[in-house]
Amino acid sequence: MQLIYLIVGWPLGWIMWACYKVVPVYAVALVLFTLIMRVLLVPFSIKQQKSMVKMQMFRPRMEELQKKYGNNKERLNEEMMKLYQEENYNPMSGCLPMLIQFPILFGLIDVIYKPMSHILRIGQEVLSQAYTIAAPILDVAPEMLSKDMTAQLKVMGAVQQNPQAFASLGDFVDKVNSINLTIGPIDLTQTPTFALNWLLLIPILSGLTSLALSMFTMKQTAASAGDSAQAAGMTRGMMLMMPLMSAYFGFMFPAGVGIYWIISNLLMAIQTFLLNKFMNPVKLAEQAKLEYEAKREQQRKEKIEAKKRARENGELDIDKALSQKEINRMKLAAARKRDAEKYGDIYKEVTDDDLK
Repeated sequence: MQLIYLIVGWPLGWIMWACYKVVPVYAVALVLFTLIMRVLLVPFSIKQQKSMVKMQMFRPRMEELQKKYGNNKERLNEEMMKLYQEENYNPMSGCLPMLIQFPILFGLIDVIYKPMSHILRIGQEVLSQAYTIAAPILDVAPEMLSKDMTAQLKVMGAVQQNPQAFASLGDFVDKVNSINLTIGPIDLTQTPTFALNWLLLIPILSGLTSLALSMFTMKQTAASAGDSAQAAGMTRGMMLMMPLMSAYFGFMFPAGVGIYWIISNLLMAIQTFLLNKFMNPVKLAEQAKLEYEAKREQQRKEKIEAKKRARENGELDIDKALSQKEINRMKLAAARKRDAEKYGDIYKEVTDDDLK
């Protein structure tokens, strides 16, 4: 776990340092940091939105497969995988933005717990000396203090108790005193508990903003009326799970992480609104459906014309009148009838999509 904190915390620490250089107010720098992270994640959100659009566009074909092979789960899975391959669709691609959030959270924890390293940029040699000086003030062994994840915060507390003890470290005390890790009465380095104080607002707001985001997202990306009850149930489940998980995280991590989560939820709502304004899955799916139906209608008319010409030329010349596509359709239909009789499946008429 320490390795994850180190790997992700190092680049995020530089971003937070840059934010603090631009705005030397810790709370405002944290807001700016959150905004930058949301901007960096926009390409992944666009990819997720495109995935949603693509799924909506071939949803009718998915429903046809479910009706046809509903009693044969193995065959249904095979056909669904074929469909995904044809459409170049990855069902897991929509999960990527959420999965990326977790490494960011771990990195942010490291940034918040180590402000002297990430923001004040105090060297490791000076930090080691500071641990040695702070240990007796904090009544803890130096080697134990150096292994404590919150060691830097404790050293900063020791500086407040006895600043004269650190006089040998040059401007160390001035640097530590230059940073304010609070927002009003809320210490962003502390982890909220159920105690009735201002910190309790952080997990509460984390849960409420997550719930509001889930409801807003559902409204913005509401699927067509043909959605299955199972899909609707999964959506409702996610709407309840995410706020609970957000509130839980609010009690597990420092308040600064909760502030990041709250601001991130608000920015996500704005992003969702903009993405659905320009890339609405349902509207694009309806447009694709109309185009698909128009194409099928044109093919139906061509088929009627082909049969008409066949009748005019006589029944013996029907094969000449039929296109290669129609001949393939007849062959595939015969093969499907044989499979239906062999496997006990329901016979499904051959569509133009089957001949692509």
